Amino acid sequence: MASSQPQPQSRPYYLQGSPLAIRFNSVVGWLARHGVSLLGSAELSVRGRKSGRMQRIPVNPYEHGGAQYLVSARGHSQWVRNMREAGGGELRVGRKVRHFTAVEVPDAEKPAVLRGYLKRWGWEVNQYFQGVTAESSEAELAAAAPDHPVFRITVTR
Repeated sequence: MASSQPQPQSRPYYLQGSPLAIRFNSVVGWLARHGVSLLGSAELSVRGRKSGRMQRIPVNPYEHGGAQYLVSARGHSQWVRNMREAGGGELRVGRKVRHFTAVEVPDAEKPAVLRGYLKRWGWEVNQYFQGVTAESSEAELAAAAPDHPVFRITVTR
């Protein structure tokens, strides 16, 4: 007998960017590396969990309630998996490098951060949130929370 209950996903949510989005990200990362931040963007470097080499990706750091966060709009990406293993990394804009530690935020604490993040960056990332926007209900944001890892970061130097 078939169950009418939805089956859990066998793999965590991750949405690959389009070729245009990937190219845009490489340009944003290059700009950040050379001192140009687009609306607060920065280049994240985090040690690869398998290679041990620093992996780089542009991110949009977000401040909420006096704390800084990194949100993975695309889901459980490679940088997220590396961050979980490394526990920190660095943010770069030109010569300014901020080293930080990172703690993953539990799903129950994510909705307020996600709402603010979507208000700030929704124009860029709404496509990865499967219809959830800054105007979505608390329940909708809570339902989206498991698909979007969030890290609270603390700058160490």
